[in-house]
Amino acid sequence: DAQIRQVVFFDTPDLALDRVGLVVRARRVQGPTGDSVIKLRPVDPDELSADLRGLSGFGVEVDAIPGGFVCSGRLKCKADPGAIRQVVLGERPLRKLFTKEQRALYRDHAPDGIDMDDLAALGPIFVLKLKWKPRGFARKMVAELWLYPDDSRIFELSTKCLPTEPFQVAAEARAYLSESGIDLSGEQQTKTRTALEFFAGQLSSSSP
Repeated sequence: DAQIRQVVFFDTPDLALDRVGLVVRARRVQGPTGDSVIKLRPVDPDELSADLRGLSGFGVEVDAIPGGFVCSGRLKCKADPGAIRQVVLGERPLRKLFTKEQRALYRDHAPDGIDMDDLAALGPIFVLKLKWKPRGFARKMVAELWLYPDDSRIFELSTKCLPTEPFQVAAEARAYLSESGIDLSGEQQTKTRTALEFFAGQLSSSSP
């Protein structure tokens, strides 16, 4: 029942964007939709301008994992899945996937001299995503399985809450997962960083 997705990141082979907290991503989703994202991570919400906050598709979120959390701001827009495929195949300029507002946000935060069209495609990664309400838990959960070309995997379970609820929801989620036999003391891997490092490593190994 999971929704099929393909996720591709864009960065330089030495991950220059990642070092300054800038994420460029496109995603093909099963069906007629897709999206493109420019993400700033981490951010201080108090330092975000009113103009940026007012843009359609902009949002601020806090991602928490056992042992820490990070706040990010992202500007997301719809993108044609066929156009994403053309970009990955090198048949279309990368900038065509992004709106003028997204391109402006990129220019404001990218290191000098790194043009969007010069970025390398890191991916795509095959992803399965499923939303459901588990028995014995009051909230919906999301499961994502990221499948890498070398047969390694990342499995993520998550739930969302309002800004006023994080401590309560985190405690409830930890208790539920622990009662379900899931070990929360294991090594935690973020999907974005793992994907960037994996595909950047592939680029390096394939370079002459």
